[in-house]
This record gives sequence, C-alpha cells and structure tokens, in this order.
Amino acid sequence: MKAEKIIISSYVNAKTEKVWQYYNQANHIVNWNFASDDWCCPKVESDFIEGGKYVARMEAKDGSFGFDFEAVFDEIREPERVAYTMGDGRRAEIKFKPEGEFTLVKISFDPDQSHSKEMQQEGWQAILNNFKKYVETH
Repeated sequence: MKAEKIIISSYVNAKTEKVWQYYNQANHIVNWNFASDDWCCPKVESDFIEGGKYVARMEAKDGSFGFDFEAVFDEIREPERVAYTMGDGRRAEIKFKPEGEFTLVKISFDPDQSHSKEMQQEGWQAILNNFKKYVETH
C-alpha cells in the first residue's frame, strides 16, 4: 500500500507571477531553499522544461553534512502548477493559486520511508516558510 501524500501550504503576500518566478528560478532558489539558518543552498541547476533536470545542493553551513536534491520536471503549467519526480521515484506537486493580493502555495509530496511523516512535513513546511519570508521581503 502506498503511503498517503504529505500536504503543506502557505499564503504568500505577493502576486502569483512573482511567487512563480521566485519559486522556480535558480537565482532565487539559492536564497530560500533551506529549512533553518544553519543550512544553505549554495548551488541550483535547473533545466526548467518538462523532462528537464533539477539539482539543488543543500549543505549545513558548518560543512558537517550536505546532499544533492535531484528531480525531473514532469509537468510545468505556468503560473499554476509544477510537478516533478525525485531521484528516488517519489513525486511532488506544487500549485499556485491567486487569492486577492496573496498567492496560496500548496505542495503535496510522497513521503520517504526513512523519516517520520511529521519530520518530513515540518522540514518541507520550514522551507516553504523560508520561501514566503524571502518573497515578502525582496
């Protein structure tokens, strides 16, 4: 039986076009794609087309740990939806929905089996919260 998807969301105080760009362009992703201030995302390579590859380097700032997050874009429907398959076969979908001056960003993803659902939900939500903060202050 396949595990139920994890869902996170946030209302970002910005128009959908800006939210879309900041979420999907490598020059912005490096500024928000980490869950806490002791981590960073020093490098992102993104061939932002269907079938294109995405690689984000995630590292602890003290150099103690790091990994590459890899995915392939399955669907890109600007400015509404992005779906991708991660290197381990799990899938994720990001939806962007305008709501007045805000944009609802809703992410659903397949959990991995090596970490608790709660830990994954908290980690991804922390990254999304960091994204929200970046968009609203830049």
